[in-house]
Amino acid sequence: MPLDAPPSGSMPYEEKALAFPCGDAWLVGVATLPGRPAARGVLVVVGGPQYRAGSHRQFTLLARALAEQGIPAMRFDVSGMGDSGGAARGFAHQEADIRAAIDAFMACAPGLREVVLWGLCDGASSAAMVAADDARVAGLVLLNPWVRTEESLAKATLKHYYRERLLAPDLWKKILRGRFELRAALASLLEQVRRALRPPAPAPDTAGAACGGSLPERMHDGLARFGGPVLLVLSGADLTAREFADLAAASPQWRQLLAAPRFTRHELAPADHTFSRRAWRDQVAAWTTDWVRSW
Repeated sequence: MPLDAPPSGSMPYEEKALAFPCGDAWLVGVATLPGRPAARGVLVVVGGPQYRAGSHRQFTLLARALAEQGIPAMRFDVSGMGDSGGAARGFAHQEADIRAAIDAFMACAPGLREVVLWGLCDGASSAAMVAADDARVAGLVLLNPWVRTEESLAKATLKHYYRERLLAPDLWKKILRGRFELRAALASLLEQVRRALRPPAPAPDTAGAACGGSLPERMHDGLARFGGPVLLVLSGADLTAREFADLAAASPQWRQLLAAPRFTRHELAPADHTFSRRAWRDQVAAWTTDWVRSW
């Protein structure tokens, strides 16, 4: 029996495979429903080149952990990914996908009155940008949100990767043994410095008109307009999380936004980007469960 499976004969939830329309395409999802579901459920917004199970079955296991605590959950394949049809839209254009998934979630769980959008990486970014436009969305859980620009990546790489690399014993062993490509390393370092010092490029006219500016600006605008409670979870050993933390620390607008009482923030110091170890995964599930029940 799989480690994550409940004991035989004591299944506290059922899982329903769903197919639901989104424009001219059909999307596929799985709802995990407890026997006596709460009125608030969690919809997992999948980001990146992932499908509804997630890396190391991350989203499947999260949905089941929530359902064991009475919280209905749903995960689905966005357009053009996994088993869903249609063309891939990219995380910045998933409003229709998320709206259709909420429709399907509420239809299969009649007692559901509101949903929390739960997203990792650019799934978190997508959720942050669309939540304010659907009254059924009551809260957000954002893990390691993607706010990347060329400049932010360069700055985070210089601040976190290179500093930690200089303290790594294996680097100095390579240098002492003559196995370190100094010229290539210096070229890479100088390129990162050049990118970090480059003035931010203006957003393209079409993006600015449709979305309100750069990705960090659009996310800030979405979160400010949303106004509901937000749980923010950051990994300590993840460059994407460090980029977000650096942005939040450097920007007065972001500092003011995240200081509001409606934001709850947790950091899991040893965790990687996808919380790949069982202890990290269980901690995220516990934080999510407690937070969803707390308001």
